[in-house]
Amino acid sequence: MRLFARWALLALVVGLWVVRPQSIPAAPAAPPASPVTPAPRAAPSDSCIDCHRNLGGRLAAPTLRIADDIHVKRGFSCSACHGGDPKAPGMEAMDPKKGFVGKPKPAQLPALCGSCHSNPEVMRKFNPKIPTDEVARFLTSVHGQKLAKGDTRVATCISCHGVHPILAVSDSKSPVFPTNVPATCARCHADAQYMKPYGIATTQYADYRASIHADALLKRGSKQAPACNDCHGNHGAVPPGVSSVANVCAQCHSSQRDLFVRSPHKAAYQAMGLPQCTVCHSNHRIVQPSDAMVGATAPAVCVQCHTETSKGGTAAKTIRTALEDLKSSMASASEVVARAENAGMDMTDAKLPLSDAQTQLIMARNLVHSLSLREVQTAATEGVGLSQRAADLGRAGLAEIDFRRRGLVLALAVLFVLALGLYLKVRSLSA
Repeated sequence: MRLFARWALLALVVGLWVVRPQSIPAAPAAPPASPVTPAPRAAPSDSCIDCHRNLGGRLAAPTLRIADDIHVKRGFSCSACHGGDPKAPGMEAMDPKKGFVGKPKPAQLPALCGSCHSNPEVMRKFNPKIPTDEVARFLTSVHGQKLAKGDTRVATCISCHGVHPILAVSDSKSPVFPTNVPATCARCHADAQYMKPYGIATTQYADYRASIHADALLKRGSKQAPACNDCHGNHGAVPPGVSSVANVCAQCHSSQRDLFVRSPHKAAYQAMGLPQCTVCHSNHRIVQPSDAMVGATAPAVCVQCHTETSKGGTAAKTIRTALEDLKSSMASASEVVARAENAGMDMTDAKLPLSDAQTQLIMARNLVHSLSLREVQTAATEGVGLSQRAADLGRAGLAEIDFRRRGLVLALAVLFVLALGLYLKVRSLSA
């Protein structure tokens, strides 16, 4: 047995020696590296940008924010507008034989921008939603008509959209971003010296900033609020005429326009050549409407045309009275409901008719545009009825509170009498 173990151990040692890992030959040394030949310098991607960037001053200015340009982001560059060969180094890039046109003249700008923006095939590749009739509309505008007659001081594409860079309309830094439009228009239209040759007022921007529209757009940031272009148009900008003001306002205020159309004022304004909405609401300085605008005495706008004792003055006074009666009824009901709620009563049922009364007040105010006494009074009367219902519920709540308080006092009095009687009985038993 011992002999067998010795032979087995010897066989194991021999086997391990036979299968031992073989040494891995070293990799041959790499041949000496040949000298690296420098690659030829790549041609500039855009010699216009590369060159102007190094010139400094006004010549370098167009390249400072070129990366922000909406056209550059879409693959266009300087040559798309200025021509030339952006692959050619040096001044040969500006060779007229290569299409270089340099700085376009104002009269050339609509056609230049329109070479892409009026071409549906081109625009479809980038943004199919962008209309392609801007140039055609511009040519019908006051700006376009004056430009066609040789007036190069009027606004063209770059006057509003900027240049170097031209930013997307959706970019908050763009001159035509909704909240920037009023200031963009004001660059010309608020400059008295610049507008002097045209005989146009220059107070529009200041008036607009005092309006309810500017408050919504510029202070509260509501991009649904109108700026200059919403009323005057943008590419096809024209001043609203006497006959079109109501349609312009109706883009947002269609209900009021429809009521006005069937009012006595419609025919009267048309006969006198008055511009409808703006007679009462003004144009650029449109303030928050109030009930004070209606009535037979100042500051009501009705006194512009109607005396206090005239038929129109009497109607205005009647309408104002209906509105004031409804507001007074609502205020009285609200006070009663609030007292009941503060006392601990659930006034949900009373608040519902109060809310409906507020709706009737809004409706009555809107119906003022119809000048229909019957319709205004009907809405106001219904609102008064709703207010009275709310007030009744509020008074019922107060009565319930009063009843509970009297019951509590009576209960306490009974408990006191019982406690006193018990006390006296205990004393008599212990005497």
